[in-house]
Amino acid sequence: AYNHSVSSTTPKVEIDPTSPVPLHEQVAAAIRRAIADGEAKPGERLPPARDLAAVLGLNSNTVFRSLHTLRDEGLLEFSRGRGVTVTGAAPQRSAVVNQARELVKLARRFGYGREELLQIIEQVT
Repeated sequence: AYNHSVSSTTPKVEIDPTSPVPLHEQVAAAIRRAIADGEAKPGERLPPARDLAAVLGLNSNTVFRSLHTLRDEGLLEFSRGRGVTVTGAAPQRSAVVNQARELVKLARRFGYGREELLQIIEQVT
């Protein structure tokens, strides 16, 4: 595993190229952990994706994919001029979003549509 950092405000990111876990998921997990541990604080800007990619020795698209995942989870915010900032959303939300994604994948694999899945969720709440 390689340990890289761009600056003191950059989350510590460890990448293991031999891991079966895709690189973009490893990067997202490391940033998620940094937010949960308070290393990357709400309102703090992350280095540009290209800079992160260069330091990590990864393709920019891999890092962009990680950042987009975290944005979809509500942990990061993209804004013109400000770049990528930590939102301050609770890491628990991220965990719930991940589980919801897995549930949707499972439901699709078994042929359940959106409405059927929503009905199932209604039944169990």
